[in-house]
Amino acid sequence: MADRETRPTTVWSRPERGARGPAPERSRTQIAAAALALADAEGLAAVSMRALAQRLGTGPASLYRYVGSRDELLDLMADAVAGELDLSGATGGDWLDDLVGLALQSRDAHVRHPWLADLNDRRGEVLGPHAIDYLDHALGILAPAPGTAGQKLEAIGLLGGLAVLFARREAAATPAGDPSTGDPAGRAAHLAAVAAEGRHPHLLAALTAAGAPPPADRDALFVRLLRRLLPAMLGQGEP
Repeated sequence: MADRETRPTTVWSRPERGARGPAPERSRTQIAAAALALADAEGLAAVSMRALAQRLGTGPASLYRYVGSRDELLDLMADAVAGELDLSGATGGDWLDDLVGLALQSRDAHVRHPWLADLNDRRGEVLGPHAIDYLDHALGILAPAPGTAGQKLEAIGLLGGLAVLFARREAAATPAGDPSTGDPAGRAAHLAAVAAEGRHPHLLAALTAAGAPPPADRDALFVRLLRRLLPAMLGQGEP
């Protein structure tokens, strides 16, 4: 009995419909899709069982036939985003190229759904079926790569963390009502002016050695960081 009470459960631990009773009018997939649309339009705080029921044209009580709580609904939403990633590509080619491609997909998903990072920060990632598929696919990509199983799991975690970081930077680059904060050239000029005052010699030396920054290209920077960090984490060094 104690083991049964402490065993972790998720929304996926239960069948989508019971053996008895009428056939469900909706599926968890449909409910998650409606919740995603609500969060994308109004933010994660707007997602409640009542608001979702209104969006679906039903009563809040009816939703509890499909999910036991708002937390379970959030888990379904996170896994639905994981299901947007295309895992159909064959593994076994260049593992670094394949993993970088997967990271770009993950970053783009977080850009499309900026609330996802906050959800995972608060609740931690609950691995649903699509997220498990993603993890297994990433490990398949890394099968020919050097490194231990633990290092590979850490590398996948780094990939996800950088995807979130860059998605957040992209979202913050052009905030509504303050376009000046989205001007990389202006920020670079400000930093150069501060360094030139002479109170930050190390910064001045670094900027002088680096020369003029290249045009802002977040894709290129994201890929460059991944291609440097991932091999290093796996004991291979910079390619």
